[in-house]
Amino acid sequence: MPVDIIARKTPESRPVWLVTKDDFGKLPLPENAAAWAQANGFTGQSGRIVIVPDGAGGIAGALFGTERPGKDGQSRLLAGKLARGLPEGAWHIEGDAGDAELLALAFLMGGYSFDRYRKAEDAKRAVLVLPVGVDEAETRRVFAGVRFARDLINTPANDMGPDALEEQARLLAKTHDAEIAVITGSELLEGNFPMIHAVGRAGSQAPRLIDISWGDQSHPKVTLVGKGVCFDTGGLDIKPSSGMLLMKKDMGGAANVLGLAHMVMDAKLPVRLRVLIPAVENAIAGNAFRPGDILVSRKGISVEIGNTDAEGRLVLADALALADEEAPDLLIDMATLTGAARVALGPDLPPFYTDDDGFADEMAKASHTVADPIWRMPLWAPYDTKLSSRIADINNVTSDGFAGSVTAALFLKRFVEKARIWSHFDIFGWTPVEKPAAPVGGEAQAIRALYHLMKQRFPVA
Repeated sequence: MPVDIIARKTPESRPVWLVTKDDFGKLPLPENAAAWAQANGFTGQSGRIVIVPDGAGGIAGALFGTERPGKDGQSRLLAGKLARGLPEGAWHIEGDAGDAELLALAFLMGGYSFDRYRKAEDAKRAVLVLPVGVDEAETRRVFAGVRFARDLINTPANDMGPDALEEQARLLAKTHDAEIAVITGSELLEGNFPMIHAVGRAGSQAPRLIDISWGDQSHPKVTLVGKGVCFDTGGLDIKPSSGMLLMKKDMGGAANVLGLAHMVMDAKLPVRLRVLIPAVENAIAGNAFRPGDILVSRKGISVEIGNTDAEGRLVLADALALADEEAPDLLIDMATLTGAARVALGPDLPPFYTDDDGFADEMAKASHTVADPIWRMPLWAPYDTKLSSRIADINNVTSDGFAGSVTAALFLKRFVEKARIWSHFDIFGWTPVEKPAAPVGGEAQAIRALYHLMKQRFPVA
C-alpha cells in the first residue's frame, strides 16, 4: 500500500493547511505559504494541492483546497487526493481537520491501488498523522473491508471463479474464527437449491452455496446475502462482447457482503451473523439452462425463464429462501443486479428497497454520516403483475422492460416472508471515472453505511 496512517505526530511531520475559497486570506498561514499561494494563483480551489517550499530546497508544507462544511457527496472525501498528491513522508493536518474520521478514511481509500498483476515498483509513501480523536483501529477496520471488496472485484474471472471466491470466504472465516460450510455441485440438488445449480451447472467450476456463521446464537440474527456470479456471459441469451467486458464484477454483491462481514466481525458487534453467497459462473455449454425452461425454486415457486441473462435474481432467490427460513432480525441482500438501476441513478448512487420505513430512515442518516451514497426506491406493488407467467408462478423478467430495477426487487421480495426487516441493494460495484477516494475499478458501495447503521442498532457493550 503506497500510503498509511500513524497515530502520533513526529518531528519530521510536515503540515497540510486546509483552505476553502470562503476562508482563504483569513487563515493564519505562515508568510511564505501565503506568498507562495498567491504566486501560484491558489485561492482554495477544491481538490488542488500546492506544495510550499521552505526556501532551502526542501518542503515546508502543503496547501489543500477543500469544500466548506455541510457539503455532501464526494466533496466530503476530497482528502483522498492527498494520498496521491503529497510527496513521501509524514504529514499532519494543521488546525481544524473538520470531519476528521472521514478525512482519515478518505486518505486511505484514495491511496488504494490494485497491483496484483503489475511489476513491483518503489512507490512513494505518504503517511498521514491521524487528527486528534480519530480511532485508528476503527479507521483501519473500515478501510480493510473496503479494500477487501475492491480487491475481489478487481481480480479477473480466471483468478476469481467460484473456487477462488470460496477460498477467500474460507480465509475470512478463519481470520475471525467463524464457521463455514459449502454445498457444491450436485449436492445443491440434494439440498434443494435447484436454481443455484441450474444457473451454474454449465460453468467449468461447479456452482456452490457458501454459508458463513459467526457470533453468539442468542444475539440478534443478521444475515447478508451476496450475488456471486463470478462471470456472466448472459448464458444462452448471450451478451455482446462489449457487455462482457466488466462482467468480472458481477460477483460485486458477494465481494461487498464479505467486506461488510469483515467490519462486523472485526468490531465484534453483538450479532449472530450469517453470510450466504451463491457462487456460480453463468456460462454456455450443452447443459446450460435455456429460455423457456421452468425452474422450481427452493421455496416451491415455479419460475419461467424469460431471459437467461437475468440469472442473478435466480441464485439470490434460493439463498434468500434459505436465509428467510430462520426469520432473521435483519436480512440484507446485495447484487450487481440490473442495468436499469444505472440508467435511473447512475453508477455512484445505488438504489435500495425496503418496506420498513424506520430502516430506510436509518439508512439515509447513516449514508449521510459516512458519505456513502444510496437512494431509496419503491417496491411498487402494481408492477408485480409484470412478472406474471402463463405457465408458471412467475417469470424472471418482464415483457416490456420498464422499471427493471423495481421489478427485480419485487421478484426477490416473493422469496422473503419471515425476516423482520429485509432490504435489497442493487449496487454497481465499480468506479468508472476516478474520484478523490476511489481509482477506476471495483468499489465498495453501501457497506460503510450499513456498518454504521449496525453499530447504532447493535452497539458493543
